Amino acid sequence: MLTVKNLTELATLAGQSLGTTDYIPITQEMVDRFAEATGDYQWIHTDPKRAANESPYKTTIAHGFLTLSLAPQLMAQLYRVESVRMGINYGANKIRFTNAVPVGSKLRMNTRLISVEPQAIGYRVSMECIFEIENQPKPACIAELITLLFE
Repeated sequence: MLTVKNLTELATLAGQSLGTTDYIPITQEMVDRFAEATGDYQWIHTDPKRAANESPYKTTIAHGFLTLSLAPQLMAQLYRVESVRMGINYGANKIRFTNAVPVGSKLRMNTRLISVEPQAIGYRVSMECIFEIENQPKPACIAELITLLFE
């Protein structure tokens, strides 16, 4: 894990990779809990029997936004800024779901720091996050995510 003292030091790494996380398994329980939280019970996610028969993937798949929601958990594996006392999601400049994530597969995230910009309050940090599926050449999601961090 990369550890830096403050956001000024983090800013010197703009344009560089912050690394790649460990793989995490995508389980049916995880998908079902996400469906409960969001109310998205589409059968492609929650009905393994129907998916086996009717889906082109032959299994259930994770919600795209479930994949994206793993970013904070995975980001915590990659870097830490000692001076930061809190952060909030600010948004995204671009999100593309480029490949389905079958239940039973594993995901990891590869991240590149785009920029660290001082704001009236806090610092706006932009990252390119690529969610990779184990043994698949095409990523599941490519997103430019923005966080507002406070020292």
